[in-house]
Amino acid sequence: MSVIKDISDLLNIPTDESEKILAKAISGSEITDSFNEKDWFEQRFKPNVVFIDETGYTKMCVDALKILGTTAATDYGSSRQRDLGQLWADMTRGYLGEYAFQKFLKDNLGIDSELGHEVGNLSDYLPMDIHSVKEPSGEYRTPNLSISVKTTKWNGIWLDIPGDQFNHSDVHILVKVGTGRDHLFAFFKKISVFKDKVLQKGQSVGALTQEESEEVFRNLPDFRTIPAYICGFVTKDFKYKELDYSGKKGRKNYTILTWNGPILPGDLDKITAKEKITGTIKFEGIGSFAHDKGYLFNTGNLLWKRSEWDMIKKKI
Repeated sequence: MSVIKDISDLLNIPTDESEKILAKAISGSEITDSFNEKDWFEQRFKPNVVFIDETGYTKMCVDALKILGTTAATDYGSSRQRDLGQLWADMTRGYLGEYAFQKFLKDNLGIDSELGHEVGNLSDYLPMDIHSVKEPSGEYRTPNLSISVKTTKWNGIWLDIPGDQFNHSDVHILVKVGTGRDHLFAFFKKISVFKDKVLQKGQSVGALTQEESEEVFRNLPDFRTIPAYICGFVTKDFKYKELDYSGKKGRKNYTILTWNGPILPGDLDKITAKEKITGTIKFEGIGSFAHDKGYLFNTGNLLWKRSEWDMIKKKI
């Protein structure tokens, strides 16, 4: 219970949200028998948390809006079509992860950086989310490492890199951002889009009374500073092994708990034979992925220690 309170106090969030964060750290194998909850909080979680204020959110929201018209409406690895509002919200969340890592570079490693949010084809920027860097005594320059930042919600426990994307960047970062489904609405409430525009218009056409308008406004989510957890990273040049996984077997089915490296077509069939599974295989927390070729890492297998971040600092 003390770690849950520690998370709540650090992030200024309710206890139930802190419980979910801790539960996902456990299911992602960030917390193990040899690395307990308190160690995880003090050594891994707390030092790798940054906060995004209203100014940061505004910048990322507008940057996402600028590129919205040139972005495919389908999810990566999926045929699901998103409407424009959902696409904007998803892109904003992704940009918030990049902004969080930019803050982490500045606050923890002393490196100023610029993000690649120019208007254009999104695919042009996938391999390098950090477009330029500057040490305190230098000028902005192209980084020596191409860095890709992937963003997930608090419940994410996998760094999933489909297809050949893994080989397009030297370093892959995973950032967990504390935004729910309502972050765009909360921002609109904060800047009075609802109060001064939508609800006022509703009153003018007779759809709302003054009292109803005030109640609707009160019930909308409030904007708050957004916490982000720089969960860790993997590098392209490490010699990963094939079928580097662990899991637990039930009476018929098998749950994969950890994975560290390439995943290829036929791998799950190999695991089925090796583990003598008569049922189905699923991945912890997600069930299955939309692809069967790429690279996959549970959060417990990511690099995150200060000495490991210093390796990035020296090479960047």
